[in-house]
Formats: sequence, C-alpha cells, structure tokens
Amino acid sequence: MPSSDSPIRALPKEYLDDATVAAPDTIYTASNGTPVPHPYETQRAGENGPLLLQDFHLIDLLTHFDRERIPERVVHAKGSGAHGIFKVSKPLDDLCLADMFSTEGKETPLTVRFSTVGGESGSHDAARDPRGFSVKFKTEEGNWDVVANNTPVFFLRDPAKFPHFIHTQKRDPSTHLTHADDSTMFWDYLSQNPESVHQVMILMGDRGIPKGYRKMHGYYGHTLKLINKSGAWVYAQFHFISDQGTDFITQEDSNNYGPDFAQKDLYGAIDSGDLPSWKLCVQTMTPKEAETLFKEQKINVFDLTHVWPHKQFPLREIGTMTLTHNAINYFAEIEQAAYNPSHMVPGIEPSADPVLQSRLFSYADTHRHRIGVNYQQLPVNQPKTKYHMSSFQRDGSMAFYNHGQAPNYLSSITPISFKSRVMDMDKTHGEFIGQAVSFLSEIRPEDFNAPRALWEKVYSEDAKDRMIHNMAGHMENCREKEIIKRQIAIFREVSPDIATRLEKATGIKGYPGIADMQFNGTHNGMAKSEKNRTANGIKPTLHFGTNQNGGPVAATHAGINGAKGRNGHSNGHANGHGHGHHNGVDPK
Repeated sequence: MPSSDSPIRALPKEYLDDATVAAPDTIYTASNGTPVPHPYETQRAGENGPLLLQDFHLIDLLTHFDRERIPERVVHAKGSGAHGIFKVSKPLDDLCLADMFSTEGKETPLTVRFSTVGGESGSHDAARDPRGFSVKFKTEEGNWDVVANNTPVFFLRDPAKFPHFIHTQKRDPSTHLTHADDSTMFWDYLSQNPESVHQVMILMGDRGIPKGYRKMHGYYGHTLKLINKSGAWVYAQFHFISDQGTDFITQEDSNNYGPDFAQKDLYGAIDSGDLPSWKLCVQTMTPKEAETLFKEQKINVFDLTHVWPHKQFPLREIGTMTLTHNAINYFAEIEQAAYNPSHMVPGIEPSADPVLQSRLFSYADTHRHRIGVNYQQLPVNQPKTKYHMSSFQRDGSMAFYNHGQAPNYLSSITPISFKSRVMDMDKTHGEFIGQAVSFLSEIRPEDFNAPRALWEKVYSEDAKDRMIHNMAGHMENCREKEIIKRQIAIFREVSPDIATRLEKATGIKGYPGIADMQFNGTHNGMAKSEKNRTANGIKPTLHFGTNQNGGPVAATHAGINGAKGRNGHSNGHANGHGHGHHNGVDPK
C-alpha cells in the first residue's frame, strides 16, 4: 500500500499542489483572488432594501453556480475511477515497439474510469447493463487510451447503428420511461438486429450485474495491430483479467444494494489498502491466420460481435495494473477524464474494424462538445511525456497552455524539432483499393456459433435458469408480443433449448426460426426467400451477396509484412488463468 503522502503519478505537480493544500492554510476570496470577509454577506440598499448589482461576490458566486454542470456523457454517464500504475512483468518487445511494454519492471502511471452504459449519471450501480472499462496509460510517448467494456463482444458491428441502439437504452420519448418499466424499444431493436444475440446472452446472464467494478474483467473488444521494431505486425485483442476474480449480483438481490454500491466498494477498498489489480494480457494472430480463420471458421477479426478462440489464440500476460489512489476531487479527476480510442502510441495501430474506425472520430468529438476543445490540457488528461510537447493547435476556449511565443506555423526562422520515424506506416496499413460501397452486414449461421458454445459449454444449469428468468422478467414489460415472438426465433437459432424455455417462461410461442423473417436493420443471409434477404426490403447494392461480409478474405493482406507465429513465443495457459474468464467460445 502506498503511503498517504505518496504522489499520484498520473497527475501533474501543479494540480496536486492545489488539490492537497489544507483548508486552514487558505484564505477565502472571490474568483479574482480578492479576499472576502464572509461568504454569506450580500450588499443591499439598506437593511430591508433590494440587492445591489455591484455586489460582485454574489454575482460571481451565482453565475458560477449556474454553470457547475457540464453535459453528462450520452453513454457511460454513471461512473467511478481511480489512479494507479501498470508494471511490466513479461515484456512484449518482440511484437510491439511501444516503450511502455519494452522492459521488465517498467512502470506507467494511469487513470481508470469504470461505468455503466445506458443509465444517467444518477442511475443505479446495480443496473443490468454492460460496464465501461477505460484506462488512460500516461506513457513516455504520449497517452494510450484503452476504451473497453466488461464483455468481449457488443450488440452491433455496423457503426451507423450505434446512435439508434443507444436511443433504445434511454427513456421513451413519449412516456419518459426506461426499459426497466417499458422494455418495448429495447427488445424491438434486438429482434431486428440478430447479430446482438451473443451480447444479449451475456447481459441477461450472470455477468449482466457484476458485483462491483473490482470483480469484473475488461476487454478491448476491437482488434488492434501491434508493430515491432522491424516493422512486422500482428492483430491483437487486449484483455484485463481481474486478480480479485469475478462475481455477480442476482436480479432479485440487486434491490439490496445502494445506488452507489460500486463507487463505495471501489473507493473503500483502495482507501483501506486493499488495492485492486488486473493482469493485462493479449491475444495475437498474423494477417495470414486472420484470413484462414475467416475462411475455415467464419470468425471475422473486424467484427465486434465475434471472439477469438483461446485454444487457437491463447492469452499472453504482459503485466499488472494496480489501482493505488482514489481521486482527490471526483469532478476534476474522474468526471473530466476523457478517453479516446484514437489516442495510440507508436507500436499500436487501429485495424479496419468499422465500429472502431467510427469511434476514432466520435470520442474526441464528444469530448470537445462536453468539455471543450482544449480538454487535453486539463490535468487529468495531460500527457506525461519525457520531452516538451509542442503543436500548431492554438487558442480556443480555456487555452491554459498556448505555446507562448513559439510560431503557430511550420517556421524556418524558429523551427520546431522532430522525432525520427519509428515505423513505416506504408507497411503497417493494408492496401485498401476499390470502389466506394454502401455496406451493411448480414446475419449468417456462423454468428450463432459462439453464443451456442456459451449456452452449451459454459453456462451451468443454474446459470441457464437465471438467464431465462432474467430475460422473461424483462420481456414482461414489452408491450408488443410480436417483438418477443421474433426474439424467441433468434434464440432458437442459438439453441432450441433456449427458445423452449423462454416460451414456457413467457407464455408466448415464438417463430420457428429466422428463415422466414425479414429484419429492418440487418440483411438476412439465412432467408429462404429473396424478398426477406435485404434489410427493410431495400434494393440491394452491387456488392450485395458476396461471401465477404466485411471479413478478411484470401489475399486481403497480400504483400503485407506480418510477424510470424502466434504471440511470438510461449503464451502460457491456453484457456486463461483460473479466474472464471471466458469469451463465449468452445474452450476445448
């Protein structure tokens, strides 16, 4: 346990000096620094007269109070966080040139924010909802932001669906009810977008309400690229494995927990010296392996609804993340913390995953709206590089650091310095040459393989009973039974056992399967009739009906310099780590 006076390494000294000064050592002032004798005094025209507009202290106080709230996050509004350290135990330098992974024992300060997804900032910590798992690594080469969840998959793989999906997780525009009281929108979306079924089974299963943030894993979900010093690269999936193990809260027991249970649990554990930690692990595969995996098993590395089998692509441990300090000030250090998946360091690059590609833009955009264009100048977001940073970004709202008198253009009079190129981007990015296409994925039989393995090989009988119970209870609040009939049909494609159990639990007979169904959000690659094949009956585009479905078909990586071998060298245990970790794939 760190001493109480040990510094929070993720925060700059100037901020810590202000944040840690004792109240008795301060003088009460107005915002301009002028001392004020008493905070409750006001200026009036006589003892019983009106207030005076010249009372700067009162006007200053009220106008700032009126603006104390910044917009809450559209998603992940309710959250908790802390600061800590990542320490390398098994360097990854054979696969990745990122300095933070280079040597055993190397430490990197970090700030973590955990969250629910759909609820507002005052919502309940024991809601059935995925959990956000975001980490800001403050490396010597800049910030690497990992914006992850506690589930290895998500509800969608087509990025334009995201705003629509999130709207269904919010309040009804007319009744203003959440899906806890009216689940019609929730199930309507899912029944029209069957690729969501794997995530739905996780959400309605035991992992749907984790027992606090300490007892859950974290998954990047998206495929990234790791580039080594020679320029060779591999695809990668990052996992955070909880050293506390995993645990869950049942639907019935959730009523016995306070609305801020997860915040209280995390804060209390760190405050008492029971420091939570996670192992950072990685799965990797070569470009050729990605093509073979798609050809032979129809697992798409660019698909956020798919997972990589651990038997074929085992986890390799890199190091341990330990949370050592609570925030001194929640708003400044957690609410203003801004995570952006486009923040990467040399050696880590994005893949062609379309949902990741959309997030590379969207996250920075929402931070500029929510906090301001200079949000990265806030102490919690400031990088901690070993060199003086400079750029040609200038001015804007709240520009604390504006590069002084340095030129605001590429000057030959007072030139800026540059660091040598450490990797050839022409080699690490594929050659994407082709016509512009209008793309929407289609549901296929392989999309049900991982959910089927989750049901048949992972869930115990008790876990199955709880999932059915949770689903049936949630479906009771759906006003349209047609929606439930469709959803049961989707589950029937996973396993007839799920459909049978749901029919018994809900009293609603579902459709035989999806072969005779049309979806408004997804093409149906399993439809018997061509009229049901396209989403919403739209006229198909020229590329429609190919066997690609957004995956890396043969020769996608022709000429690419890919690193050889899975994970470079020995990866340890083939199926995990003894902490109840599973990604929904057949563990055999």
